[in-house]
Amino acid sequence: MSTPLIASIPRQRGLDEDVFFAPQVTSTSNLPDPQELVETLARCTLEIIAGARDLEQIARYVTDDVYRHLLQRVHVSQRARTITKRPVTRPNFALGRTIITKPVDGVVEAVVIVHGRARTRSIALRLEGIDRRWRATAINVL
Repeated sequence: MSTPLIASIPRQRGLDEDVFFAPQVTSTSNLPDPQELVETLARCTLEIIAGARDLEQIARYVTDDVYRHLLQRVHVSQRARTITKRPVTRPNFALGRTIITKPVDGVVEAVVIVHGRARTRSIALRLEGIDRRWRATAINVL
């Protein structure tokens, strides 16, 4: 009886699969300038909540928790539009000032001021360098 091929391969010491395959933290110096991504995510978030854009379009730029949070906001907005019988319209707004801070290496916190017809809002975002790209770990529309 022969031994299976996998059983005959010796395990390397010091190689922990959980650490090796887990998301890898990336330094800010190895990431692109976050300004464009911050403004794009802010714009897309407002359009997603308004129903004019599909949430899947930003799925690769956000974590699972942020995706679920935005999905809940989409459902609430959709119900409100259904109850009030308002059609889906693309929101009309202009991006104002963008403030970006870097509290620690590999993390960016930003606020984007958004000027709409009726009111001015702010969108707070936290981006973290994960697997050599920026990912939003928090997005809040205030």
